[in-house]
Parts: sequence; C-alpha cells; structure tokens
Amino acid sequence: MIDLAQDAPSNPLRRGAQPIALTAAALLLLVAGVTSIAIWRTYTGAAPETDRVVASRQLQARTAQVSEQLVEKTKGLEATQQESIDQLQLVQDQLQTMKRLMAAQQADTKRLSEQVASLNESIDGLRQSFASARTTEAETPSVTRRKPARHRAYANARKRTRG
Repeated sequence: MIDLAQDAPSNPLRRGAQPIALTAAALLLLVAGVTSIAIWRTYTGAAPETDRVVASRQLQARTAQVSEQLVEKTKGLEATQQESIDQLQLVQDQLQTMKRLMAAQQADTKRLSEQVASLNESIDGLRQSFASARTTEAETPSVTRRKPARHRAYANARKRTRG
C-alpha cells in the first residue's frame, strides 16, 4: 500500500512561512513608498491637493468673471435692441405722417386741378360769348343817329344850369 502520509509536508510551519514573508515584504514596500512621497512633498513644498484647490478656485473666479461679462454684454445688447426698436417705431411714425401729408397734398392737388379746369371752362365760355357778341355786332350795322347840333347845345346848356 501506498502511504498517503508521506505526501503531506513533514513541517507545517514551512509552508505558512512563505506567505507571511511575502506579506511582510509588500508591507515594507508600501511603507517605503508612502514615506518617499511624504519626503518628496516636504522638500518640494508642493502638495497636489493644495494646487488642485487653488486651481479650482482660480477656475471658479474666472468662470464668475466671464459670467459677469456675459451678463453685461447681454444687458448691452438688450439696450441696443431696445434703442433700435424705438428708432424703428419713430421711423414708422414718420412714415405714417408722411403718407398722411402726401394724401392731403394729393387731395389738394386734385381739388386745385378741378378748380383750374372749371376756370378754364368758364374762360372758354366767356371767350365764346364774347366772340359771338362781336360777330353779332359785326353783322348788324349800328344805327345811331346823331342829334342835330341845336339839340346838343340845348342839352349842354341844361346840364350847366342844373349843376
């Protein structure tokens, strides 16, 4: 028969000693690493956590400054936009006024044109009536008799005595 007891290690402490030594070496390396980091921070005077805090505060300050600038620019744009709206409204009001004035001038022009046309018609009527009166006078010889000289003398004397 084969003896199974021979396969088992004769010294149980030897088997467990190797993991303990390995753990002790790892612990020693870990302590050495932490110590070297501490010594490096002490000599350089720089702590990454402090640098990160300072950098984040600077970033926050820049962000706040940029935000304030954006707010100011936005307010400036709003003011400019309002001024543009006001100017546009003023121009629209002026345009409406000009349209009303133009319509009034066109109405006056039309009224005056009608009056001129009416006057031209009246003038043409007067010309025609005057021309027809001349032609009538030219067609009919004027029959005016002269009073004898003695009647004229008598009328003149009479006028003198009255006046």
